[in-house]
Amino acid sequence: MLSPRRTKFRKQQRGRMKGKALRGNTMAFGDFALQALEPCWITSRQVEAGRRAMTRYAKRGGKLWIRVFPDKPVTMRAADTRMGSGKGSPEYWVAVVKPGKILYEMRGVPESVARAAMRIASYKMPVKTQFIARSV
Repeated sequence: MLSPRRTKFRKQQRGRMKGKALRGNTMAFGDFALQALEPCWITSRQVEAGRRAMTRYAKRGGKLWIRVFPDKPVTMRAADTRMGSGKGSPEYWVAVVKPGKILYEMRGVPESVARAAMRIASYKMPVKTQFIARSV
């Protein structure tokens, strides 16, 4: 699963997900893309599950780009812990996704294959998505 090699700080604050994606909202590499329509945190496990589903469906044909990277640590306290005694330790990594962000891009496969593969990947995502094809 994806995670940063090292970070400047171990723990981060949660922040807010207001507004639309300003960067990463246009296709840059492929001919077909999966675009998020809602704000959410996508975990590294979900990113990997979507990638696996798409590559399996396309029978490892074509090329796939993952346009999100989980670089935000999410901390959790141990179960049955009393209040106080500081913040919990980092448990997993998430990518902050805003509406309009491109999640995956694909090239080198027919549109029908790409559409079906992205539909399967969209079931793995915790957010509403839409399929986009490059207009020629």
